[in-house]
Amino acid sequence: MQAFLCIRCSKICIFSRLFVPLHAIMSEHLILIADSGSTKTDWVMVRADNGSHVAEAHTQGINPVHQSTDDISRILHDELLEQWPQTLQPTAVSFYGAGVTTAHADMMRRLLQEAFPTAGTVEAESDLLGAARALCGREEGIAAILGTGANSCLYDGTRIVANTPALGYILGDEGSGAVLGRRFMNAIFKDPSFAALRDTYLNEQQLSMSEVIRRVYREPMGNRFLATTSLFIARHTDDERIAGLVVDNFRDFFRHNIVPYGRQQLPVHCVGSMAYHYRHQLEDAARSEGFTLGRILKSPLDGLVSYHAAGRQQNVVKQEI
Repeated sequence: MQAFLCIRCSKICIFSRLFVPLHAIMSEHLILIADSGSTKTDWVMVRADNGSHVAEAHTQGINPVHQSTDDISRILHDELLEQWPQTLQPTAVSFYGAGVTTAHADMMRRLLQEAFPTAGTVEAESDLLGAARALCGREEGIAAILGTGANSCLYDGTRIVANTPALGYILGDEGSGAVLGRRFMNAIFKDPSFAALRDTYLNEQQLSMSEVIRRVYREPMGNRFLATTSLFIARHTDDERIAGLVVDNFRDFFRHNIVPYGRQQLPVHCVGSMAYHYRHQLEDAARSEGFTLGRILKSPLDGLVSYHAAGRQQNVVKQEI
């Protein structure tokens, strides 16, 4: 009779499809991979040999630029470790997140090592490198994040070799949800042809122009508020004017962020909600600017699992040779 470990309650059980064999967990190499944004972090524990999932968890976002070491440590110990039994001990940890800059990477690695002392390898990298690895693997390419914000890089298959500064939603962030929201607000309040759409939007959201201005200029996270307009915009892309706003936002992204790399022959791979939900408009914009799209992912996590599992397999082959 085979014993199983419940990854939810840590109890040893005799049988269940939902549980993982106890002996398998304790004898395998496990990789913990994290994709962290400002609001939430997705964690997945996978088998190093084939990338199959052992367990998943979710915590609040981790950003070392805005959070103290105590705050991050509390999230790791009180939120993450509380969701998993102690028998789930990774041999490697790879954390990708917004705010993991050169100045903060060492601190993140130390906190992760303290939380997972069995891990022989711990890395903390930027969300942009995570996107590049998820999208391009070990191939050269251009990788972009298109979500609430936007960022991009030229990737040589190992590291980021060029990065056009994103500059945030006030000075840049072309292609992002926040900038699309800014364009939408400008159109509905200034262009008389948008009057009907303006009234529909304001009624649905129970907003007024003065409330919109207050939310953008006087409350924190105005970029997130602007990005929420995407939910309304996505339902009205059959309107040519709305579709035009989306396409023009993406065209500006290519002109101001991708053209500077001077590598028009490379495919542009994208991850994030904007790229995923507005794929057709993104394709139109890329075609108009002379670029070709590559992979489009909603989230980088599956791509990162493939990247790390493939890396593990390559290391095993090298050792055998």
